Amino acid sequence: MSSALGRIRLITFDVTNTLLQFRGSPGKQYGEIGALFGVLCDNAELAQSFKANWNIMNRKYPNFGRNSRITWQQWWHQLIGNTFSDSGSLIPGEKLSSLANHLLELYKTSLCWQHCNGSVDLLNYLRLQQQLAAHHNDSDVNDNHSSLKSQIALGVIANFDPRLDTLLRNMKIKHYFDFTINSYDSNVEKPSPEIFDLALKLSNLENLKPEECLHIGDGPTTDYLAAKNVGWNAALIHEKTINYLIKNYGDKIEDQFVFQSLYDFHKKFSNNFINW
Repeated sequence: MSSALGRIRLITFDVTNTLLQFRGSPGKQYGEIGALFGVLCDNAELAQSFKANWNIMNRKYPNFGRNSRITWQQWWHQLIGNTFSDSGSLIPGEKLSSLANHLLELYKTSLCWQHCNGSVDLLNYLRLQQQLAAHHNDSDVNDNHSSLKSQIALGVIANFDPRLDTLLRNMKIKHYFDFTINSYDSNVEKPSPEIFDLALKLSNLENLKPEECLHIGDGPTTDYLAAKNVGWNAALIHEKTINYLIKNYGDKIEDQFVFQSLYDFHKKFSNNFINW
């Protein structure tokens, strides 16, 4: 197994702003789709309204309404409707339903998403490490312990609705992963420890220990600290300085585990510059 991986046997990724990012802000995207339906709004107002209503909906109906009286589709319809109405556009019910459904479908595709810097190259590199590990297993058929320890799994842990797998497939990266976890279907969100425990089970790696796992994401609380708190290794993809991160999130965030992008992470990881 590659020395860069060291003891790491499971690597999981967040999605938004880690593997994938929006092509344009929600304000811009909503504005463009609204215009197609004859609804004209200022994109800046839509962006501000979306952010406010996103926070409201997450407080009122956490995890896309998973344990509430509304479905995840209704959750989005309500968010979209409030985003437009708070921007000065009251949309009739039938038109709103069509507009919202159009947006829900569009956000499954590359029209709204693009790969983050370095994500595909890193996934290709890790796929190669898996293949090397599998070859190592084949050559050590008489050493069961060595064989088990050289297995590697890749997964996704994301606070996301059930469209996740379709999105990953449409973005041509689904095949890299041995499993994916979206918070809605699993009924648990990051930073809850239970979602990381679920990843351990879904990895199908025998005798896997938390210290053999690595989670990569852009959320200081929901990704980095959440993983660290359950004994995992963690890498934070974030553009802010370490001083900013420590000031706002505490000194558990270490400079050596903060990276500007997956390209930056890949470069240091593959050259064995990270001491897990």
